[in-house]
Amino acid sequence: MFKRHKSLASERKRALLSQRATRFILKDDMRNFHFLSKLVLSAGPLKPIPAVKHSKTTHFEIEILDAQTRKQICILDKVTQSSTIHDVKQKFHKTCPKWYPSRVGLQLECGGPFLKDYVTIQSIAASSIVTLYATDLGQQVSWTTVFLAEYTGPLLIYLLFYLRIPCIYDGKQSARRLRHPVVHLACFCHCIHYIRYLLETLFVHKVSAGHTPLKNLIMSCAFYWGFTSWIAYYINHPLYTPPSFGNRQITVSAINFLICEAGNHFINVMLSHPSHTGSNACFPSPNYNPFTWMFFLVSCPNYTYEIGSWISFTVMTQTLPVGIFTLLMSIQMSLWAQKKHKIYLRKFNPCIHRKSAMIPFIL
Repeated sequence: MFKRHKSLASERKRALLSQRATRFILKDDMRNFHFLSKLVLSAGPLKPIPAVKHSKTTHFEIEILDAQTRKQICILDKVTQSSTIHDVKQKFHKTCPKWYPSRVGLQLECGGPFLKDYVTIQSIAASSIVTLYATDLGQQVSWTTVFLAEYTGPLLIYLLFYLRIPCIYDGKQSARRLRHPVVHLACFCHCIHYIRYLLETLFVHKVSAGHTPLKNLIMSCAFYWGFTSWIAYYINHPLYTPPSFGNRQITVSAINFLICEAGNHFINVMLSHPSHTGSNACFPSPNYNPFTWMFFLVSCPNYTYEIGSWISFTVMTQTLPVGIFTLLMSIQMSLWAQKKHKIYLRKFNPCIHRKSAMIPFIL
């Protein structure tokens, strides 16, 4: 009996201990749950995990055919949509080294216009496969070389005639007849004109980095150099006759020539400003400089001043070759001015619609 009583007492103690342990564990779990819930509530709402966006780059396949034979030259794969025609030419040259980028002209169709280097593939692609026709444009020269050759030649040629070297004029006539002052003034004005051209080409104008065929350089040099030789031969000839109205005609024309030269320079400096170049350019506005006020009347005042210079030179020297050269330059510049005026109308219509292209109220 004693043993049974002892065993029952031990069992009761064990049960009490297990109940206390269970209560302690439950209390501890409740404290942990309460602490965890406070922690979650204090952290705020759960933020969704941002989805990872995978950029899809569209690639094109460029098939290049010979424009003459229409046979396939090569296929350029993995060309991105942001690539330009310039990039395609570079890649084409790496694939076919004999096709130099400066000599290649790419067209969408045979006989069509050549694509500009800045045109993107995305803008001309109708599908993932783009077919372009390649043409060898021949020997190319940079535009800077063209302009420097055009302007350096007339400067040197005129000075050769001004010096009256024996192989051009009769030495006896040159020694007998003294030069009229207008001959010296004409040489001064002619040199100023082409020196300004050269300096602006080097330091003012943003000349295109592109190239042009060698034949264009030859044609331009033939035009400028040929007319300069004709003009200089007459003005510096020993039998040259001075203007009909004498010093008054010479003085007024010379002053007007210098004014037009100054105006042309200031307009070119304004047009070369970064705010007036590029795709986000704005139309130039006249400022405190009186030479820029021509923008109130015309959209291409640089051509206005250029024609003014040559008209003044024609009146000052009163020679037929200068008059013919001035007429031809006026026709050419009027075509350039009208073309630019149309472009300005599309881009800056509110600023341009009341202006003329080159000659105020006329053209």
